[in-house]
Amino acid sequence: MIAAERLRSAVSVDVGGALNLVGAVIKYLSLAFLFPTALALGYGEPAWLFLAGGAAAAAGGWGLERLTEGKERIGPREAFLVVALVWALAALVVAVPYVLADEPQLGPLDAYFEAMSGMTTTGASVLTDIEGLDRSLAMWRQFSQWLGGMGIIVLAVAILPRLRIGGRQLLESELPGPDVEKLSATIRQTARQLWILYIGLTAAAALVLALLGWTGADPRMNLYEAVAHAFSTLPTGGFSTRARSIEAFGPATQWAIAFFMVVAGVNFAFMYRALRRPGKLVRDEELRVYLIVLTLAAAVLVAALAGRGIYEGEGAVRHAVFQVVSIMTTTGFASADFNQWPIFAGMLLVALMFIGGSAGSTAGGIKVVRVLIVGRLLKRELDQTVHREAVIPVRFNQVAVDERTVRNVLAFVLLYVVVFVLGVLGLVVSEAVNTVRADLTWPEAVSAAAATLGNVGPGLGFLGPMGSYDSFAASSKAIMIALMWMGRLELIPVAVLLTRSYWRS
Repeated sequence: MIAAERLRSAVSVDVGGALNLVGAVIKYLSLAFLFPTALALGYGEPAWLFLAGGAAAAAGGWGLERLTEGKERIGPREAFLVVALVWALAALVVAVPYVLADEPQLGPLDAYFEAMSGMTTTGASVLTDIEGLDRSLAMWRQFSQWLGGMGIIVLAVAILPRLRIGGRQLLESELPGPDVEKLSATIRQTARQLWILYIGLTAAAALVLALLGWTGADPRMNLYEAVAHAFSTLPTGGFSTRARSIEAFGPATQWAIAFFMVVAGVNFAFMYRALRRPGKLVRDEELRVYLIVLTLAAAVLVAALAGRGIYEGEGAVRHAVFQVVSIMTTTGFASADFNQWPIFAGMLLVALMFIGGSAGSTAGGIKVVRVLIVGRLLKRELDQTVHREAVIPVRFNQVAVDERTVRNVLAFVLLYVVVFVLGVLGLVVSEAVNTVRADLTWPEAVSAAAATLGNVGPGLGFLGPMGSYDSFAASSKAIMIALMWMGRLELIPVAVLLTRSYWRS
């Protein structure tokens, strides 16, 4: 008893309260299994897989909630622990139907890899026969990306009244980007508005894609495919029900998906405000830079593809635009096998993986706003080298950025680079030691680390858009699971948990 009291006084983090909240979120996640259960019953496929998965989520979450207490006490410190644990456990729960399906392609580790890839909207897959999955299991795979896109923490804050306390800290710990833009008087209303917009855009994407099939513009697109690909487009996930990704569909579908990927890469909070005041669109610097980078990269790629005679006319424009948008928004869809393109094209796409989409979007990567701030900081340093007495603030949207925010951005970018380098080295060493892929090349290792940390999905070489992560050693898959998890959490919550000061008062 005395030892327990000493531990409680030494540890400033309310672990019990954090676990209590984690249990509540996982318990409510069990409701997500109703959708694939209904689908399995409709197609005459085994529904017990999803019933068992839902039961595991409900029982595990309820048990954890009953064994602990104090969710109403969580604050900024506990938010880091809550978000990190929720994502790790949510992926574990999502993996249950994969394991129970007795799918030869998905052993326990592979199932967790696929589930983590889905929940973090990475889109990296260990499957070698995607079209061999049951329709309900394939849709569950797509749906897991949709759940992870806007975030289960955001959903929990939106629907659970008891999460009003500490809700802002949870959102700031989970949503991509330097800060959370407040849309309403309460953070709960903000979360609801973000989810309403997310659901509306998903429904619009599904309707547009379905109409392409119904009107004959793309006979290969039906309602099932439309819903499945809307579920992975808006969260910038990249999973497809087809082995050849979006190459399996016609040009009209590829253009439609490219449009919605561009939309998904925009800050959702900003988008919500812009729908009411369209004038904000032309004044936002991050949006302008985002669109400029997309346009310039696509133009360069069009010139490369057309110059080499790989594609001509509309085909060159479509494939260049699609792949630039897909990679920069970290979606990971493919309209063609870019492994067959010139090496320059692959280098350009890997560079776009690091930039990513806008802050507050469902995209991964470093984020455009951070790249913009770092660029302006470098310019300031050069200017102050010449004019030593000048006081030059870093500005964004005509407003001076707080120096603490600038330091946070620099710290994040540095941490991102360090984790990326360690990830590359880890994969190279792992494959060399396990002799599974002793021939792993540096471009493949670099693209694998960049694609998983940035939540992009496909890489170069055997990891290309038509390839698979299946041939990696178990230890390498574990490294990439960790990279996907850290990338989705944007590193800081994980890094904070590893510091001694976090656990001590």
